[in-house]
Amino acid sequence: MALGSDEEFDPIMTAHRVQLSDQKWHFQHGPIDLIIQAEGDPCAVEMAHAHAWNRFQNVLNELVAELPTLKTAIEPGARQNPCLGETARQMWQAAQAHASLLPNGFITPMACVAGAVAQEMLKSYAHASISRAWINNGGDIALHLTPGTHVDIAWVTHPERAIVSSLLESASAMLPHSLRTVDGQFRVDHRMSVRGVATSGWRGRSFSLGIADSVTVLGSNATQADAAASIIANAVNLDHPGIVRQRASSIKDDSDLGDKAVTVAVPDLNAQDVSKALEAGVDQAWSLREDCGVQYVILCLADQVRFVDRVNTHLPSRLGMRTFVGAHEPHAPSPVQAWPTAVQPARQSPAHREQARHTGYSNLQARRCAQ
Repeated sequence: MALGSDEEFDPIMTAHRVQLSDQKWHFQHGPIDLIIQAEGDPCAVEMAHAHAWNRFQNVLNELVAELPTLKTAIEPGARQNPCLGETARQMWQAAQAHASLLPNGFITPMACVAGAVAQEMLKSYAHASISRAWINNGGDIALHLTPGTHVDIAWVTHPERAIVSSLLESASAMLPHSLRTVDGQFRVDHRMSVRGVATSGWRGRSFSLGIADSVTVLGSNATQADAAASIIANAVNLDHPGIVRQRASSIKDDSDLGDKAVTVAVPDLNAQDVSKALEAGVDQAWSLREDCGVQYVILCLADQVRFVDRVNTHLPSRLGMRTFVGAHEPHAPSPVQAWPTAVQPARQSPAHREQARHTGYSNLQARRCAQ
């Protein structure tokens, strides 16, 4: 979720659920909208769904009770977590990891509310008899995987064309053909330590300070991925007279962003400007702390995409490019399955990236995802 959520938290609303299949449920309470799927022993799955429903009915009220704290910017250098509830504490902790590194030092725990809710709900499915489960909270996804399992996740560069990060296996069959076209997909294998996926950008449902169409982060958990996606999406930015920004408070008077200018429209940009904005986001992705949980990042703007791999930074650039187009290394499986054209790798550290430019590999054209 983008930095500064514009979600309306109304505790008076009643939580409700709809069973979509034996394995899948839809939970909704106010702005929280979950698609949940679990696989494994039928009795264990049924019990996990029941436990999740009991937990879900209290999550929104707990967050509302701490909303003033969650909407307050974290001071750089702050160490004492002021939150009480487990979900709120995880939000504060994930956001705090970035507070001292940002140019303006501004981040609130609301930057990762969607991912944190998904992560909290996943606890109900952390059972040996559950082979695979995921919580999809508006595109921010928490994953439970056991040996031999994986999930395939799709993404689009323009969120309005389809649901960003829709799980292919659960959504594709239900979507009309016109919405099944995606720009790429990646596989999260159980051997990877990725257990959370989140997307942010100015086209999404929350405010963003940047101009990224989308930034998708694969991280150690959904809370950390959500916080990082917000930060990196804000960094994909550019000074351009055609970009329209408004004070967040003028759009939503109780926004945690206050009078900060958020992006509301982005004009057609030339290739050089697009590249400049994306590289700023790439630099931000590389600058994040080692313990922030970020492993892979996909940055999209206009017709250009960048991919950052913070896991395999020790690989030589030539080998890294092979991993980029989909080969799986035995020690660190790559999530990449298929990519749109015009993807430029940004997977190396800044020094490796400069070397790759000189060898010509940064102009690699990857294949489009098969429809």
